[in-house]
Amino acid sequence: MKSPKKLSPGQHAALLQKLQARFEEYPNRHKGLDWSQVKTRLDAHPEKLWSLHEMEHTGGEPDVIAHDKKTGEYLFVDCSPESPAGRSSVCYDREGLESRKEHKPKTSAMDMAADMGVELLTEDQYRDLQKLGNFDRKTSSWVATPAAIRKLGGALFGDRRYGQVFIYHNGAQSYYGARGFRASLRV
Repeated sequence: MKSPKKLSPGQHAALLQKLQARFEEYPNRHKGLDWSQVKTRLDAHPEKLWSLHEMEHTGGEPDVIAHDKKTGEYLFVDCSPESPAGRSSVCYDREGLESRKEHKPKTSAMDMAADMGVELLTEDQYRDLQKLGNFDRKTSSWVATPAAIRKLGGALFGDRRYGQVFIYHNGAQSYYGARGFRASLRV
């Protein structure tokens, strides 16, 4: 039975406290932004807290990295040093998962993201995140793949090696213990 997509008051308070502590610990990720404004936005959109909780629960360490002045939305992304451990060993999408004849993982990155109410980082978002720190030095993360590549059976992932950010390709049916996905959420 799936849990309701709502946090208890205790979970709500604990998550806000954790997000604020992370926001204050890493000011370089959100220069010029103020926590009180982020919290006001979160308070106005409590339905988004469940998704942030899922990002946190699966090891993503979500933090704010951008603010869209036109919409007022803040962009939260996974800022864990390595690809979130609670989201590893997954194929790229349902089609890739179903194409495996044996040793199928439990789910796919796209299915898991949809269940969490989040999106996979785009290639541009992944590169922007890497400007804020050194992420995925031992792991890799699936990124949103353009339809033309996916149609041919491929999927993209990124990592940081040798001081550089790389975007590679694999078959969408591939999965590895050291590959998960990083998520984004607009609040």
